[in-house]
Order: sequence, then structure tokens, then C-alpha cells
Amino acid sequence: MPAASTRVPQQERSRATQARLLEATVECLVEHGWSGTTTTVVAARAGVSRGAQLHHYPTKAALVTAAVTHLTERRAVELRTEAAALPAGPRRLDRVVDLLAAAFTGPLFVAALELWVAARTDAELRGALVPLEARVGREMHRLTVELLGVDERRPGVREAVQATLDLLRGLGVANLLSDDSARRAALLHTWKRQLAALLTPDAGPPTPGSVRPH
Repeated sequence: MPAASTRVPQQERSRATQARLLEATVECLVEHGWSGTTTTVVAARAGVSRGAQLHHYPTKAALVTAAVTHLTERRAVELRTEAAALPAGPRRLDRVVDLLAAAFTGPLFVAALELWVAARTDAELRGALVPLEARVGREMHRLTVELLGVDERRPGVREAVQATLDLLRGLGVANLLSDDSARRAALLHTWKRQLAALLTPDAGPPTPGSVRPH
């Protein structure tokens, strides 16, 4: 009994330590970029010893990919929770796109972008990141289908969903360089109308002049 009673708190402490390290990693990536995010800096920010950090994540690549995995899973849960409160009907699509657009401008996206750029010249990071990004991409696609409530077996639906994610990712990158909120809002407004037409059964393509930004 004593061994069992002490094992649970130890496991809880271990999970808490890992969570602090993962949160601190993303914060460091956002604030300092890839080059400034060292394992020493992360451990100090998380308030854990270097030994504890190395025990859980022996390399920088292992640490950052674990952080992205952890926060991606958490963000997916948050998106589902937020989407559950959205109204049904035609306005739901607009709100879902807004939720997804926000996901491509938050801290997790900024941290992931730092890793994408760094992976171009870092073979170890690239080896860890490529399969992770493939999995995250598939999960984000499935989540978008789920939130929109569409049938991916219908022709064109898969492509419309992926085009939405690609557009939002591109707008997220552009948002890092300039705050052109009016242009961004106009593009999103136009795409929402296009997407609604693409996802509505037998609606056909939107007619010229039927879609215009605010």
C-alpha cells in the first residue's frame, strides 16, 4: 500500500513537470524564436531542473515536437468545446471559419511556424517534424469536417475543406508580417460565401457578382 500510495503522486508530479516544460517551450518559441529556445532557457522558464528536463526530453527536437503535439491536442479539444456552443443553421459555417482563422493566428501557430522554418536546415528537427506535421494536418482536416458537419464523400467537399485550411494558413503567415485586418476580413467574407456554395448539395458554383466583400 505505501508504494502504491506514493506512486500516484509521483506520476502526477511527473505529468505536471512535463506540462510546464511543454507550455514553456511554446512560450519561448513565440518570444525568442527557434535559435533562442534552448533547453536551458526552457527549463528555467518552466521552473524545473535541467536534470528533470533531460529525463523527460533528452533533445531539443524531442522537446519542441512534444510541445507542439501536446498543445495541438489541447487546442483541438478547445475548438470542439467552442464549436459546441455555436448555433445551427447557415450562420454556423461563418462562425466555424472564424474559429479556425483564430487558430491560425495564435501562439501555437507562431511556434509551429518557427519549427517549419528551422526544419529546412536542421535534419534532426525535420526528421521529427515531418511525420508530426502529417498527422496534425490529417487531424485538423478531420476536425474541420466535423465542425462544419459536412459529408466528405460528396465530390469536391474534401478539396473545399483543404482549400479552407490552406487559405487560413496563408492568411496566418501574412498576419505575422502586417496587420491588414480589413483585407483579411474581406477575403474571409468572400471565402465563406464561396465555401457555403461549394458545401451545399446541388447548389452549384456561385454566380458572378453573387459574392462580394463588405
